[in-house]
Order: sequence, then C-alpha cells, then structure tokens
Amino acid sequence: MPRIDVYFSTISPYTYLSLPRFRAVVAEYGLDVVWKPFDIVALYGRTGGTLPAERHPSRQAYRLADLARQAKRAGMPINVEPAFFPTNPAPASYAIIAAQQAGGGDMFALVEAVLAACWAGEKNIAEDEVVKAALAGAGFDPALADTGLFTGAEIYGRNLEDAVQAGVFGAPSFVTGDGALFWGQDRLDDLADHLAQG
Repeated sequence: MPRIDVYFSTISPYTYLSLPRFRAVVAEYGLDVVWKPFDIVALYGRTGGTLPAERHPSRQAYRLADLARQAKRAGMPINVEPAFFPTNPAPASYAIIAAQQAGGGDMFALVEAVLAACWAGEKNIAEDEVVKAALAGAGFDPALADTGLFTGAEIYGRNLEDAVQAGVFGAPSFVTGDGALFWGQDRLDDLADHLAQG
C-alpha cells in the first residue's frame, strides 16, 4: 500500500476544502495516509511565508473571494471569516496525532470534523469539548484529548521539522513515498496523475 504524508494545519481552510477530493484519490489508489499536523505559523517563519493578517489588503481580499469560490465549486459550506480564526491549532492537532497512534476509528472523519468545526460550524477547535466531540464522532476515545497531550506535542514539533525537510511551505501539502510534493487543494489532480504513472 503506497504511503502518502499529509502536512496540514487544523486551521487551514484549503485543507478543509481538499478533503473530499483527497478522500477519492486515497480510495482510488489505495493509499496509506499518514496525517502530519504541524505549526503553520512556525513553518511560514522558516520558509518565507506571510500570515494572512499580515498580507497586503489586495491579497487578503482575494483570499476570501477565492475561498468562497472554491467552496461553492466543491459544494461545501464555508464561512470565509469564521468566528474563531485564528485560534490555537495545537489541541486539535495533538488529538489527531494521538488518535492516529491509537487506531480504531476513522481518521478521515476526525480530520474532517475538526476542520469543518472551524470553517463551517463556527466552533473554537481549541476548546476541549469541540475536540472531544470530533474524536467521539469519528469512533475514538474522547479521552485521547487529555491522555495524548505529551506525545502529541512531541510529534507535532517533529512534524514541523519533517515538513521543512520535505520542502513543504504551505498547507495542505501531500508528499508521496517517492518524495514528490504537491501543495494545495487544487493540485490533487496532479497528485492523481503522478500516482497513476508510478
């Protein structure tokens, strides 16, 4: 089963928009997905990125318009200026890491629930009850939000280093087993082409 590493932030709207199409690619090619949430603010500092709030107003306006267009095309609900953005992405990230290690649930459903809570549900994914509800809804023990903190924090930091090593500079980024990098929800067809060739 070919492996694919998914580098993402739990507060990334484009990760949210990528998930239905990515799920289809995973099913088509039988991929073994390794979810690697990381600190995107720290990544931007390491790779020359600029946070949305620090971008020129023209870029900020375009981002909002683009998110609305992409969500409409995907048939997904979105609030391009959610009530709880930015928020602390770490608690949800730690829970995702802990769930992946524990197994027994649906990782896709968990990641989808966390991102949808932020971008469509007007919920603060830094809050325990939101994270625990996402865990439970995806078939995981909600206590992982508490018990997985130490390991989650350690791996969260390691994921950032792995991202830098892999050439990642934004989210979502998809890295195949042969090291090919595809950045953005709009590059999933390119990923599928690459997988078909190899």
